[in-house]
Amino acid sequence: MLGNEAFARGAYEAGVKVVSSYPGTPSTEVTENAAKYDEIHVEWAPNEKVGVEVAIGASLGGVRSLSCMKHVGLNVAADPFFTAAYTGVTGGAVILVADDNGCHSSQNEQDSRYYGRSAGVPVLEPSNSQECKDYIKLAYDISEKYDTIVLLRSNTRISHSRGIVEIGERVEKERIPYVKNIQKYVAMPAMARKLHIAQEKRMAQIQQDSSDMAINRIEMGDTSVGIITSGICYQYVKEALPDVSILKMGMINPLPKAMIEEFAAKVDKLYVIEEGDPFFEEQIRAMGIKLAGGKDMFTIQGEYNANMIRKAFGRPVPQIEEIEDAPGRPPLLCAGCPHRGLFHVLSKLKKTVIGDIGCYTLASLPPTSAMDSCLCMGASITMAHGFEKAVGNSKDVVAVLGDSTFFHSGITGLVNMNYNGAKGTVIILDNRITGMTGHQDNPSTGRNAKGQEAPAIDIAELCRAIGVKNIVEIDPFKVKDLEEIIKTETAREELSVIITKRPCALIVKQPDTPYEVTDKCKNCKMCMKIGCPAIEERDGRPYVVPESCVGCGLCAEVCPFDAFDIAAGKGAK
Repeated sequence: MLGNEAFARGAYEAGVKVVSSYPGTPSTEVTENAAKYDEIHVEWAPNEKVGVEVAIGASLGGVRSLSCMKHVGLNVAADPFFTAAYTGVTGGAVILVADDNGCHSSQNEQDSRYYGRSAGVPVLEPSNSQECKDYIKLAYDISEKYDTIVLLRSNTRISHSRGIVEIGERVEKERIPYVKNIQKYVAMPAMARKLHIAQEKRMAQIQQDSSDMAINRIEMGDTSVGIITSGICYQYVKEALPDVSILKMGMINPLPKAMIEEFAAKVDKLYVIEEGDPFFEEQIRAMGIKLAGGKDMFTIQGEYNANMIRKAFGRPVPQIEEIEDAPGRPPLLCAGCPHRGLFHVLSKLKKTVIGDIGCYTLASLPPTSAMDSCLCMGASITMAHGFEKAVGNSKDVVAVLGDSTFFHSGITGLVNMNYNGAKGTVIILDNRITGMTGHQDNPSTGRNAKGQEAPAIDIAELCRAIGVKNIVEIDPFKVKDLEEIIKTETAREELSVIITKRPCALIVKQPDTPYEVTDKCKNCKMCMKIGCPAIEERDGRPYVVPESCVGCGLCAEVCPFDAFDIAAGKGAK
C-alpha cells in the first residue's frame, strides 16, 4: 500500500465514522481512499479550518473522526486545533498532517512537530506503510485514553512510498452518548484556564508513559555509536548504518525522556538524525544529555538520504553514475490548459498579477512570466487590495485565483474589497475542479467526495450576493474578447470580477484533432509565447507535436496570420 492508502485503511479498521479534509499534497490520497469505504462519511471541506471543526464536532457527538491536510493547511486550522487541545475529546479525534521536506509541492518546509509541542498534544510519526496503518489505530486509542486530540505526522516520502501492509477487519465503535459539559467544552476564559491545567497534567502523564510504549524502542547494535531518530530518517539510518544502536521514536511529542536517558547511558557517542529543524536535538540537549552530533553534521533544508548519512559518518558512499546531458523538464501548464489563454493576455497587457496557489502559479515562469507574487491560499485578493491602497492605482493590477482557492479563503478577501471601497479587478479561474492536487471536487462542481451529486454553488451569483456589481463570465480561449474585457474591467472605478470558465483539459475528453502549421506561417513566433508544450521549434520554425496536441485551438486564436489548421485527415476545422 501507499502510505496514504495505509492511513485510510487504518482509519477504517479503527472504526472511524467521519472524515473531513481539504486536499493538499502530500496528504490528499488519505481522504480519497477513505471515501472508498461505505461505512465512513467522507467530505471535502472548503478549507482545513472547516475540516478540523467538523472532525471535532463529530468527536463531540461521540464518534471517531479524522481531518487530513498538508503542513501549511495546519496553519489555516490552527485556531480550532489549539483550543481543541484544551477541551479534549469524546470520541477519538486525529489530525493527520503531511510535511513536505524539500518543497516538492509547497511554498515552505514548515516543521509541524512544533505545532504538537506548542498546542500540547501527542504527536506520532510512522516510518513505513505498515506503521501508517498501525499508528493511526493507536492514535485513536491514545486519544480516548488520555482525552486528547492526536497529531499524526507524515511527510512526502512516507505518504508516497509503498510497502507491504497486513490488513485487518473493521472494529465498529459504539457511539459515546453526548453529555452536556460546559466546563469541558465551552472554552471561555474561566473554563479555559482550568482546561489548560488539565492539559498540562495529561501531557506530563503521556510523557511518563511514553518510555513504556512499544512504538518507542531501542535497537542495540554497536555501542560505540547511538542514533536517536524517527520516521523516514529511521529507514535512512538502517540502510546507511545497519550496525549502530538506534533509539527509534514513534511518539515524537512528548519525548520519552526516561528511555532517552537509558539509551544515552548505553552508547559511547550519541547522535540525533532528524529532517527539518533541530526539534529533538534542542530538547535532548536541554535534558543535559551530551550529543556528539546533530544539525552540525547535516542541514535544516531539504530531505536526507542514506548516502548523506554514510558520508557524515565517514562510511563508503556507493558511486552513482551521472547521466550526462539529460533533457530538462521544466514544469508547464498542460496542453489545452484553460489558464494559458488568460495569462497570455495578461502578459501582453503587462498587468501586475497578484497570484495564488494552484496550477496557474506556473504562469509565473517563461514564456508568459505573467505572475508577480504567490504567498498562500487566498492571498491574491487581499494582497491586490493592499497593493492598490499602497500605489493608489487599481488599473494595472489584478488578482487571480482558482475556483477551489476562492472557496478556501478567497471569499472573505472579496468581502473585504467590497466593504473597504476597492476599485480593483479579481479574476477567478473556474476550471470546474481542484486541479493541482489531482482533480478533487469542490463546492462549485456539483459532486461531493464520494462522487455523488451535490448542490453546486454559482460563483457569479455568490459574488453578486457579496455586493459586486460588475461581473463578467468568459471562455479564456476567446482571447480577443478576453483582452477587451480585461481592459474594460481594469479601467473601471469600481470593483469588478472576471470569471474565466473552461474545464481542466484533463477532466474532459479532448477532440482527436491535432493542429498543424501551414504554409501561411510568417515565423513571427507569436504561438511560441503561449508556452504550449505541444508547440516546439524545429529548424527555426514552429512545429506542432501531434502526439501532444489536444486540439484546443488556442494557437489558432493567437496566430495573426491564420497559419494553424486541423491536421490533414483529422476532420474539419
